[in-house]
Formats: sequence, C-alpha cells, structure tokens
Amino acid sequence: MDYSLDEEQEAFRTEVRRFSGKVLAPHYQSDDKAAEFRRQLALDMAGLGLTGLRIPEEYGGQDATAVIAGLAAEEVGRADFNATYLIINTALISDVIVRNATDEQKAAWLPGIADGTTVPCICITEPGHGTDAASLELKAVPDGEGWRLQGEKTSITLGMAADRAVVLARTGGPGARGVSAFWVDLSHESVSRSAFDDLGSRAIGRASLHFDGTPVTRADLIGNEGDGFVSVMQGFDYSRAIIGLACLGAAQASLDEATQWARDREAFGQPIGRFQGVAFPLAEHATYITGARHVCLEALWKKDNDLEHSAEAAMAKFWAPKLSVDVIHQCLLTLGHLGYSTESPVGQRLRDVIGLGIGDGTAQVSKLVISRDLLGRAYAP
Repeated sequence: MDYSLDEEQEAFRTEVRRFSGKVLAPHYQSDDKAAEFRRQLALDMAGLGLTGLRIPEEYGGQDATAVIAGLAAEEVGRADFNATYLIINTALISDVIVRNATDEQKAAWLPGIADGTTVPCICITEPGHGTDAASLELKAVPDGEGWRLQGEKTSITLGMAADRAVVLARTGGPGARGVSAFWVDLSHESVSRSAFDDLGSRAIGRASLHFDGTPVTRADLIGNEGDGFVSVMQGFDYSRAIIGLACLGAAQASLDEATQWARDREAFGQPIGRFQGVAFPLAEHATYITGARHVCLEALWKKDNDLEHSAEAAMAKFWAPKLSVDVIHQCLLTLGHLGYSTESPVGQRLRDVIGLGIGDGTAQVSKLVISRDLLGRAYAP
C-alpha cells in the first residue's frame, strides 16, 4: 500500500498551487463582490490545461487521471474556491461525452471545452425534481427528425455564463429509461435565464434556464435515446470526490492561516498557540482534513483502476463539505475579529463551501448509498 504521490503528481500539484496563488487568488474576493463570472477565468485555467484534464489528447485535453483532477481541484480550492466549479463541471461533462458520444461529436464538442472557449454546464435539477431526478419533467417533444425542448431547469451551476449544456429531457415514458441527454446551444433565442441572488459562490452564476421550444437534433443526442439518465449519473461518483477535495482545499487554506495566526498573535505574554483551547481545535481539524482527503483520493484511485467506488464517493461528498464548513468556522473564530472582517477571505470561504452541502447530491442521498453498500440492499433504506 503506497500513501505517497509519485514524482509527476507532486510536480503537477506544485505547479497548480503556484498558478492558483498567482493568477486565481487575487480575483477571489473581487469576483464575489462583482457577482459575475469572468470569461478570462476559463481561458486562464485552460492555459494550464485545467479545463481539459479528462479530455483525450487528440481533442486538445490532458487525458489525466481522476486523481490528477482531484489534486487540481484541491489546489485551486485553496486559492479560489469558485474556480473549482470549472474543474468539476468540465471533468464531469467531458467524462459523459467521452464515454457516450460518437467520434464526430467528440471532435466537435471537446476541443472548445479544453481550450476554455466553451463554458459548459449540466442541466438536471427542476423546480419540482432535485434528488428524484429520474422523475424530471422537461420534455423533448418530437419535431420532424429531432425534438424541441420545453420546460425549466433550475439551480444550474454556471447557468448564467455557460455556452453549452448537457440537458436531460424526457423523450419517453416515466422513470429513468424515458430520459435522454442532449448537448444544447444555450445561445438560441428560445433559451432564457434567471439568476439567483445567492449567499455564497456568487461569481458562478447559479440560474434557472427556461427552454421554450429549443430545437435539438439527432446530432445533439448524447448516446442512445433513453440512456441519458444512466449515462450522466455514472459520472457523478467520481465528480463527488473531486467536489470533496475542492472543499478541503478551502478548509486547508483557512487552517493554514489560523495556524500562522496562532504563532503570531500574543496574549498574556505568549503566542496564543500555547493555549490548549486554541491549539487543540486546530490539531483536531488537521486530523479530520487528513482523513477526509484520504477518502476522496481512495475514491478517485478506484475510479482510475476500474474498481467500484460509489460508497467512497458518497463518503467524500457528505463528509468533506460538512467538515470543511466546521473547519472554516473554527478558523474564523481563531482569527477573531480579523477573520470576521470582509477583508479576510475566511468568511467568504464559509459562505461558498456551505453550498456544496446541498448541490450535487445531499448528505441524505450519500448516506443512503453508503448504508446500502454497508448493509446490503435488502437490509438498508
């Protein structure tokens, strides 16, 4: 059993940390204040290959492992948590396209994602269907050789900024097998968008998208008709582990800042780190971050080695965001009035990370997956 990263992985992590600190970190708080997605962000990240990590080299990508994608998300999360959504989205969507699209579709769609000129999103959640996504109602109404999309998707990450979307729509009867996936041009006049005014992650443009007869053709269909729900959901296991590492990156940055403050700040004639009430919470949370990081990396390693990883991914998804909220909150308290000021990024990290306790799968669903793996389907909820 090897617990260390190899030389190539370490070099990659070092390079992403350097890039993120220099290029991404300076915009983290200003992008939040502007509450607007900067297109340059995608181009900057594409320059280092971060939007094409899971795309084969022949289509302009890096053909990187899932572990590498996770390492990238953690390092970017240390500097600009909201920039990690570009890694999460492009990794998930690229995986869906690579596994299910034709060669012609891959050649047409993937290079733009890799070079940052196409910002993608994934449209699953609806006003009445979140966790029970197999019951979605947005319709793909037959129209000649294709369909027209009619309905609404909501809570869409990068919904205000995205150029293209993987859209799940109902082409058949009830249930998962009646759902197909389409690659949709969001610039069409039949698509309208409504932005949310969110507590955190304001720079990513979460939105509702309304489709009023949006045309799609057979050439836009990803995989076979009726296979869309299954093909998309297969990618969520490993993307949830990437989400976990993105959250832990923000938590680690906060812990590093609080640890340095415990060295620098003096009270009663000595550094506050000398007091157990300050030092022990930092020690506890350093331990928890290490444990959660291992769970995330194990899920991604299993993905790379074609091993079942649903339970580990579910552990990563419910634990890492919750833990990161707890860690960042404690770090804010350690920093005291300085941490509570908007001049510090700690408060923004807290607001931002909270959102991933909701998005991309609730803790309850994750625990359901884990309990069925632990007890067996016949003995679990």
